[in-house]
Amino acid sequence: MQITTKTFVVTGAGSGIGRELTLHLLQKGAFVAGVDINADALLETQELAGVGEDRFKGFTLDITNKEQVAQLPDTVIGHFGVVDGLINNAGIIQPFKPVNDLSMDEINRVFAVNFYGTLYLTKSFLPHFLLRPEAHIANVSSMGGFIPFPGQALYGAAKAAVKLFTEGLYAELRDTTVHVTVVFPGAIATNITENSGLGKPKASGDSAGRTLSAGKAAEQILAGMERNQFRVIVGKDAKFLDWLYRLNPRYATHFIQKKMKSRRSA
Repeated sequence: MQITTKTFVVTGAGSGIGRELTLHLLQKGAFVAGVDINADALLETQELAGVGEDRFKGFTLDITNKEQVAQLPDTVIGHFGVVDGLINNAGIIQPFKPVNDLSMDEINRVFAVNFYGTLYLTKSFLPHFLLRPEAHIANVSSMGGFIPFPGQALYGAAKAAVKLFTEGLYAELRDTTVHVTVVFPGAIATNITENSGLGKPKASGDSAGRTLSAGKAAEQILAGMERNQFRVIVGKDAKFLDWLYRLNPRYATHFIQKKMKSRRSA
């Protein structure tokens, strides 16, 4: 899909990958409706973008609120005139606990943001996309959506739901002008831990070398969308684990379990 002159909705636009997606889209000549629950973060994105509201406008929104989300398409179209694409990027992780120690409130919150937020936005914008000459939906899953990480089982389950939902949507829309892409980021340098209400992550000696910058991740996602890719796997770690899991799922699960255990004990 050609990005220039198109209007995109980006969730989680106040930080991390969402902010970088916004800035890269604007650099490519697109118009962006940035969605985030944090109004101050959206203002920071606006300042970094250095453009007026004719190019970028922030919309403060809780994506788990179905009624608010249902009103968003008309609001965005009222401002920009049209809408051509949606990148469902907003997400949170769970507390680093095994399933047995998670409360149902914690579990429901992870699913509400990661899966239902994605579903509500997709359902709300899809009727408008079907009327456009060309449109694109990109949903951000995670490498945790295809390989299990101990201590993030419910986050992974929610992202696995995003994966299969997006792939099913792709199949349903193959004969339309709406393109669909599912994105699997690996370890990306973002503040998702803090944004999930879990405080600052513990420092790790070699973590910087294992993570991809949010800017590089955004570049890879947008390049995949421009090529109308079915899947975009972001980062060497995600690509390796995708290969390993498809080769031998049980071995890959044991491999991750040992890696996670060694990091917790380090």
